Amino acid sequence: VQLVESGGGLVQPGGSLNLTCTTSGFTFDAYSMSWYRQAPGKDREWVAGISGAGYSTGYADFVKGRSTISRDNSKNTVALQMTSLKPDDTAVYYCNAGERYNAYDAWLAWGQGTQVTVSS
Repeated sequence: VQLVESGGGLVQPGGSLNLTCTTSGFTFDAYSMSWYRQAPGKDREWVAGISGAGYSTGYADFVKGRSTISRDNSKNTVALQMTSLKPDDTAVYYCNAGERYNAYDAWLAWGQGTQVTVSS
């Protein structure tokens, strides 16, 4: 099983980023997929999730209205588009698979994550 996150970087406040998670080694469309993040000194938290077929999504209040999660079951990838980024969004972002798409529910070993830094 592999989870490989990419697309992070340094962005100014108000900017946008598109994160991608490329997966392999499991039946991708059988699982909900979620994005998580961990800021320095803080616990990892759930950010957004999407059901296996992609029909249902959920977002944490702190990104609702600013982020869109999507998945491509033909490519085994899940993406997170983030806009209106704030310094508080600075964190390492991870993806994971689980049963639920609207809460913390991570079943697989974590990948390396992708660093998002929001700073002027």
